[in-house]
Amino acid sequence: MIRKNDGFTLIELMVVVIILGILAGLVIPRIVGKPEEARRVKARIQIQNFKKALQLFYLDNGFYPTTEQGLKALIEKPATGRVPRKYRDGGYLEGHKIPQDPWGNPYVYISPGTHDKSFDIFSLGSDGEEGGEGNDADIESWNLEKSS
Repeated sequence: MIRKNDGFTLIELMVVVIILGILAGLVIPRIVGKPEEARRVKARIQIQNFKKALQLFYLDNGFYPTTEQGLKALIEKPATGRVPRKYRDGGYLEGHKIPQDPWGNPYVYISPGTHDKSFDIFSLGSDGEEGGEGNDADIESWNLEKSS
């Protein structure tokens, strides 16, 4: 038997709206904090990529780029300081560009490093200043496992 007024009652619609409200209340807080976490993960991955490229540079040339030569030595053969003899055609980084950290700041490169004998690389985090806690904390090549 077919009724002419088939449809949802006001109570049924209210139940659906309440269920959707409860689900939104549970899901939205979990999503809101994710962009900052994603930026921190991206910075760790970029630092790992720099480390691998620097190790390849070292294998080819027997030394790491100096602080003055910087990470730019991974995309362009240095012309000052100790000049590499076996520099790879095309450099050591894909894209031939030194990316900035996820907050738009340059990565800091120091060689020889103060924490690692070879080199230190770090991002100043979301605040762009050295130090900090939580989302403002620096992301450092010598502490990558701890900053996860």
